[in-house]
Amino acid sequence: MAEVLFGFIRGPATGVVILLGPPHLSLNPASDLRQLTAFPFMVNALQAGTIVALMGAVTGWFMVLRRQSFAGHTLSTMSFPGASGAALAGLPVATGYFIFSTLGALIIAAGSRSAGRRGFAQESAVTGVVQAFGLAAGFLFLSLNHGVLESLETLLFGSFLGITRGQVLTLLAIAAGALTFFALAGRPLLFASVDEEVASAQGVPVRGLAVAFLLVLALAVAATAQITGVVLVFALLIAPAAAAQQLTARVGRGLALSAAIALAVTWIGLGLAYFTNYPVGFFITSLAFAVYALARIVRALREAARGSRRRSPPDGR
Repeated sequence: MAEVLFGFIRGPATGVVILLGPPHLSLNPASDLRQLTAFPFMVNALQAGTIVALMGAVTGWFMVLRRQSFAGHTLSTMSFPGASGAALAGLPVATGYFIFSTLGALIIAAGSRSAGRRGFAQESAVTGVVQAFGLAAGFLFLSLNHGVLESLETLLFGSFLGITRGQVLTLLAIAAGALTFFALAGRPLLFASVDEEVASAQGVPVRGLAVAFLLVLALAVAATAQITGVVLVFALLIAPAAAAQQLTARVGRGLALSAAIALAVTWIGLGLAYFTNYPVGFFITSLAFAVYALARIVRALREAARGSRRRSPPDGR
């Protein structure tokens, strides 16, 4: 990607237009930041990445808590038939993302009406069927379009080159709606996620919350896919949240830590992709996996230290 990034910038002090060649990562943070924000498309990418990271961190935290990772993965694969269907119909690819992810969420919700273990088993079965159908539909649309789908690599692995100001505003509106949902329904959703049967007995609208959460999850998946691509959307959605839950069981602290990890992974990943020729999805996924692995190691060390303290005899004995 780096070889296509040529342009001109205006000097901050003199106002002189300076030729900007291919970006090069240096040891000067100020210079690197100037290069990183020299082009409007990169500013758009950073803004979109920030929005997606915050929305994905909160949504992913509840997804991991509710053990709906398989549903999240399936909704991410629905971006493939969404993109190929949108290309066939002559619509923007992002429109296909949101339409098919939302349809997938509604089908999964409709097919898992029971609570408890039975409902969880039904949801898993319906989710698998939806995933298989989505992949089959994607290949059908691709075939009807004579196998032509522009930017297939970008669809699968993500890119920051095509993010427009309009997309940033759209993502901002979607994220605002999703975060508003969690602000209003977060407490009963947490109760229903921890103990669904007791929450239902206490009058919590468990069924309605489950459907609403799946719809919010679909929106988060479709939004994240525009940054990381269809294949790698799951890394940004689940890894920061899973790492945060490895490090703390407190809700507020876990959500804040999940958001901090997601932001760091996204910003660093976008920066590395800008200064190299490699896809942004690769860096985001690698960093997210590294953070999760580190969190598992930290938790294992903590548990080993606690076990050692319990086994050690009191002082003086």
